[in-house]
Amino acid sequence: MNLRTNFPAQVAVVLVCALLLLAYPLTVFASVEIRAAVAAGAALSTVNVMLGYMAIRYSFDRSHTTFLKAVLGGMGLRLFFMLGAFIALIVGFGMHPVALTVSLLGFYTVFMVLEIVYIQRRMTVRNRNE
Repeated sequence: MNLRTNFPAQVAVVLVCALLLLAYPLTVFASVEIRAAVAAGAALSTVNVMLGYMAIRYSFDRSHTTFLKAVLGGMGLRLFFMLGAFIALIVGFGMHPVALTVSLLGFYTVFMVLEIVYIQRRMTVRNRNE
């Protein structure tokens, strides 16, 4: 397994590293409510980025129009889904809003960087092969 080209493995590494970095402070200093919100934010971001990965995989070798529709249109749908889930988690499940927001945005940012780098690497490989 090549970690540089295996996007799901990169996401898993980020999650494991975050777990290792956050385990002690969350266990010692955070309430159960905050830990649940951080876990929910991480899970929501992970689902979001994996849906984006599937859209990229589906559309990468298709036309530019199909790629843009799948990736950009998919991004809009994913953001709409995340907003709905975010509101449901706060209003419906009573999640801690600050912990959920910080966790969601933190993981979202890291995962979007990974997604952009993944697309760039795939484009580089494809351009070399043409």
